[in-house]
Amino acid sequence: MNKSVKLAKTAGFCFGVNRAIELVNSLLDEGKKVCTLGPIIHNEQVVQKLADRGVVIAETPDEVPEDHVLVIRSHGVPLPIYNELNQKNLVIQDATCPFVSKIHSIVTNASQKGDIILIAGNSEHPEVLGIKSRCSNAAYTFRDDVELSELLKNHPELKENSVSVVAQTTFNTEIWKKCLEIFKKDCTNATLFDTICSATQSRQQEAAELSEKCDLMIVIGGLSSSNTAKLFHICSDHCRSVLIQTAADLPVDEVKAAHNIGVTAGASTPADIIKEVLSTMSEIQNNENFEELLEESFKNSNINGKVVKGTVVGITPTEVFVDVGRKQSGIVELKELTDDPNAKPEDLVKVGDELELIILKTNDQEGYIYLSKKILESRKTMDKMIAASPKVTTRRRRRDDEDESEVESETVEQATEDKEPVVFEGVVTSVIKGGVLVACESVNVFIPASQCMLKPKQQLDTLLRQKVKFVIIEVIKGGRGRVIGSIKKLAEKTFWDEIEPGKTYTGVVKSMTSYGVFVNLGPVDGMIHKSELSWDKIKDPKDVLSIGDVVEVRVKDVKKDKKNISLAYKKAEDNPWEILKNNYPIGSVIEAKVVGTPSFGAFVNILPGLDGLIHISQLSLDRVEKPTDVVKVGDVVTAAITNIDFENKHVSLSIKEVLKAQAEAAAAVDQTVEETAEEETADAE
Repeated sequence: MNKSVKLAKTAGFCFGVNRAIELVNSLLDEGKKVCTLGPIIHNEQVVQKLADRGVVIAETPDEVPEDHVLVIRSHGVPLPIYNELNQKNLVIQDATCPFVSKIHSIVTNASQKGDIILIAGNSEHPEVLGIKSRCSNAAYTFRDDVELSELLKNHPELKENSVSVVAQTTFNTEIWKKCLEIFKKDCTNATLFDTICSATQSRQQEAAELSEKCDLMIVIGGLSSSNTAKLFHICSDHCRSVLIQTAADLPVDEVKAAHNIGVTAGASTPADIIKEVLSTMSEIQNNENFEELLEESFKNSNINGKVVKGTVVGITPTEVFVDVGRKQSGIVELKELTDDPNAKPEDLVKVGDELELIILKTNDQEGYIYLSKKILESRKTMDKMIAASPKVTTRRRRRDDEDESEVESETVEQATEDKEPVVFEGVVTSVIKGGVLVACESVNVFIPASQCMLKPKQQLDTLLRQKVKFVIIEVIKGGRGRVIGSIKKLAEKTFWDEIEPGKTYTGVVKSMTSYGVFVNLGPVDGMIHKSELSWDKIKDPKDVLSIGDVVEVRVKDVKKDKKNISLAYKKAEDNPWEILKNNYPIGSVIEAKVVGTPSFGAFVNILPGLDGLIHISQLSLDRVEKPTDVVKVGDVVTAAITNIDFENKHVSLSIKEVLKAQAEAAAAVDQTVEETAEEETADAE
């Protein structure tokens, strides 16, 4: 069967990206020093080539060298940053894509008229951040039709007020169509602007049509590129699709097996990378023995760092012998087989097992090839960690004549907030300055002490040899390199997924203010407002709790979008109104302390947190001119509960009723004594 490889017509640089790259190169050709605010495009290879030519990347305006020309990338920048740059008197070349600038103009004008702005796109993408910064009125973002429906549901004012809608230039065209249907049905007052770049629409349409006709799609582009990711998802809906950055990432076996292969590329992919991929694929497909020839070439030159497959032929207590198809014997030492120093080779592999290994070194005189399974696993794990990390920093290797502070670095923020976090597991192997090291699939991960989720007064040493689960928060490539993980972030994610009003937690008082108490619940903090500390009235939270106290609290309210948790410390069973209802019916006679003497009576404390009023008319059997003629603050009086208004939280009491009852009782006793005396006199007569 004939095999074919077809390239989409609009694959590669879009107009805006090409314009930005040409601008940077032309400035360099003129001998200018160039700095870009963030990477000029989402393509590591292009960025590295520009770095090799001296282009500096600044993350903030303050990092821009004064003697450099600053190029603003095609995404544009938020308005506050643009204003800040202008105030610094820098030489600026604005390479903002004209399509993006058009959106800036639309939202600026619409906002000034009072419109609410809706933006279809990734809220964290630089382009969307720039658009939103131009909105002087309210503005909201949504990723797809589901988020749009939820937005309209939660904000009914959007259906009543004037609304203008724009889209990120690389927004998915199929999702945009679904969103338009929702607007036509549920938000007919909206003014819709189709701001998706025409090249993006063509690119996505071609990718969809091409993938329907192929059994394999190769999508070329940067892993952090938004438009490349959209292309990959579009193609994946129709056939097996693979996202690669360069020809080195091509899946050789899949390319050989496929009959109809389609190729497309993101807007940040240069032509030379596309050409290299096509050339390599052509070589693979047209040479049936390509893999065999490659392997044979590799056998003839045992180059360190190459990956080979070997079959286990022997096992000793300290090493494993493998046959890698060469005249030399392959040796995998125990330390290159596993991280576990207590493991035994015979428990890990058996004769006949096929292993994928990497060549460490060759010794032709002794006839040995030293290999490692651990390093290869480490690379694969590192790739997974890089993909899972929200932040990837690449550092240029330090020259001998450079100080560490002079080494440049480039940081890429990856969109992971809408994905389920990738959870890794490892064993804590050592405690070092500032944290612990965790061995995870042949990679050492540093977890700072602040991310270890230690209990109060718990030492880092207690984590040694413990299995822990964590997520990656940053990968630093180049230089000495480092992978940074967090147990706390994973616990936070789990915590926010599970927390809901009514749940109880045990926490530790972390800090106190005049208005409440902050309690550490483990991964996050919550706040007890002063009114929720006690049923009694308190002047200062310190009257109830102290820093370091272990408390049981109940969740009153949760605002997950703002990461706010409201807690209650006072218990429902201590509610004085419930105690009053259950134990003090109307007519009950109690002793209560006078806590206030206004002109109309006296307030007395019935229970902690519950006061009642004795009206001036009920203070005595006699007429009272002013309450202080009868009682004063601090007196303990005996009074009867005469009325309870639970709805309005009001209790009425009476000393007068008690005095009347006492008088009636005394009169009854006197009457009884008198009658008894009369009877005794009559009997005597």
